[in-house]
Amino acid sequence: MIPITTESRYNAMINLRKGEISREIFSDKEIFQEELEKVFTRAWLFVGHESQVPNPGDFFTSRMGAESVILARDKKKKVHVFLNSCRHRGMKVCQYDHGNTTLFTCPYHSWSYTTEGKLFGVPQFKNLYEGCLDKEEWSLIEVPKMEIYKGTVWASWDKDAPDLMTYLGDAKMHLDLALDCRDGREGGSEVLFGVHKWIIPCNWKFAAENFLGDTYHNVSHRSVDLIGIGPSAEAGAKGRRDNELEKAKHLWVNFPAGHGVHSAIMPETWEFLDTYQNDPIVAEYFREAHAKRKERLGAEQHRLVPFVGTIYPNVSFHGNQPRNLCVWHPHGPESTEAWRFFLVDADAPQEVKDFLRSYYMRYSGPAGMTEQDDMENWNYATAGSRGVIAKRYPYNYAQSLGKVEASGPVAGNVSLQVSEENPRQFYRRWRDYMNSADWDTLLGRKDKEPASFAA
Repeated sequence: MIPITTESRYNAMINLRKGEISREIFSDKEIFQEELEKVFTRAWLFVGHESQVPNPGDFFTSRMGAESVILARDKKKKVHVFLNSCRHRGMKVCQYDHGNTTLFTCPYHSWSYTTEGKLFGVPQFKNLYEGCLDKEEWSLIEVPKMEIYKGTVWASWDKDAPDLMTYLGDAKMHLDLALDCRDGREGGSEVLFGVHKWIIPCNWKFAAENFLGDTYHNVSHRSVDLIGIGPSAEAGAKGRRDNELEKAKHLWVNFPAGHGVHSAIMPETWEFLDTYQNDPIVAEYFREAHAKRKERLGAEQHRLVPFVGTIYPNVSFHGNQPRNLCVWHPHGPESTEAWRFFLVDADAPQEVKDFLRSYYMRYSGPAGMTEQDDMENWNYATAGSRGVIAKRYPYNYAQSLGKVEASGPVAGNVSLQVSEENPRQFYRRWRDYMNSADWDTLLGRKDKEPASFAA
């Protein structure tokens, strides 16, 4: 008999040629534990946004994988990411979602740490620890890799991980469409105060793959499209958003590191549509932003517009209506904690920010009408992955199999029709992480063909 190895097991679960994927990867406890060890300790993970910690002493408690981390700005204004765990007995040294402090103090035995992560205070130090505890050696555990890109803060536990720009590759251009100002200036976004957080009884991968560009599931949003919740709903426009992409060429694009997006190219004759009709001041703001963006980027570049995407493994984005970053934090094989960071231009008028806050919450989050449709799908899909009989039969990921171009209108592997090529590439990389592959493999440098044609 051929021995079953970890590698052969995961290779059998991800059949790219047939477009078949085992249901076990969405429900098995052992596989989930391996994901925490092999995926979430190596990949670059989104931690937060600089606008959440603008001042010295500011902090925001975030997560990397299943573990709590602290995003903090020290008194010298440097940003850090620490494991939220005391070096004495592991208790969280920060119990709050956000705030400002000079010290993080463990409530268990009162060890305290500076915002630079240094061990500062140890009760009864002279009597109990003098000569046997070097404070310099017992600082908070800090991530070995951390980068800030256009205000977004990313980190990796792998000291050998490539730099963030290499990791993002050509997906960066599409992420930029969500992070840049609406008038084409680079960066300039901020997070609206408060992050939506809620727990869904689903596997994190179902949510992540949905944002790779699963347009096929639009039937799920039929009821929302009929009543209209978009920024022009009061003017009689139906649907979840204004119909800006009606005449666009849609692109489903995946990238070597496992990222995938659904973006669009507007026609050459593209002019600003009459959007945001619920508020004339907001409408005029976006009209002016459109004109400035075209002037700043040029007649060709400004035509590429965002829709949705996922940066591997678990951060997704809406790029325009709405505009947010979504993180799918793994709690267990059948439990995901979803976080929504709503984005606006930092220098937008307050009326625009207030309008967008209201619209974003109608659309996304635990009470968002569109999000509720998605959550029900993910919940039942997860439940449908655990059955004894169900697990004998793989899921079908063969949509538009083989219909992908390596030389399309933008960089990456491009599909010009509704396709599951993006999730096929996503799970190709997932398989490689689970097989403990080297970084050349994880970055796609050893790929010889798109996922549809790969073994």
